[in-house]
Amino acid sequence: MQNIIFFGNSLTAGYQLPASAAFPTLLQARIDSLQLPYKALNYGVSGETTAGGRQRVGSVLARQPVDVFVLELGANDGLRGIPVRETTQNLQAIIDQVRLKYPQARIVLVGLEFPFDLGPLGGHRMARYAQDFKALFRELADKNSLDLVPFLLQGVLGRRELNLADGVHPNAAGQKILADNVWAVLGPVLER
Repeated sequence: MQNIIFFGNSLTAGYQLPASAAFPTLLQARIDSLQLPYKALNYGVSGETTAGGRQRVGSVLARQPVDVFVLELGANDGLRGIPVRETTQNLQAIIDQVRLKYPQARIVLVGLEFPFDLGPLGGHRMARYAQDFKALFRELADKNSLDLVPFLLQGVLGRRELNLADGVHPNAAGQKILADNVWAVLGPVLER
């Protein structure tokens, strides 16, 4: 049995939902139905930034062998307006740690976008930030030859019926779409 580590924030953790509704658990059901030899492990922590993930990743990598590492961090950096350069450096450091400890592990990077208001950043600065933020995932994927889920929240962001009352976190129906978005890239990785 090979391990898939889902390393992320509240989107991976399934914020305010039962563990069974989080997209890593939904993907495990799909993996099982296809009789693929993988075990999905959910290491999502609500509120986690890339800096927090950078500090935490070593302890996660020490717990069990890693065959596939799905990296989903950055949303909380974006919400806080953390400089894109900093977010990029933290994600690169996490990728480097995974590659150092498990050189054979396949890494899937999960992209995010920010079309919504970031508060402290004004008008065109906000638009520039959102543009740079979106681009950082593609740049990291290309630089490191990683498989990329272009936009985790595709089809969910901004749709009230697919999110909790906070309008930010997917509900159970939204998590099913997240699972589809991730599977579109992860499925072919697992079947290679």
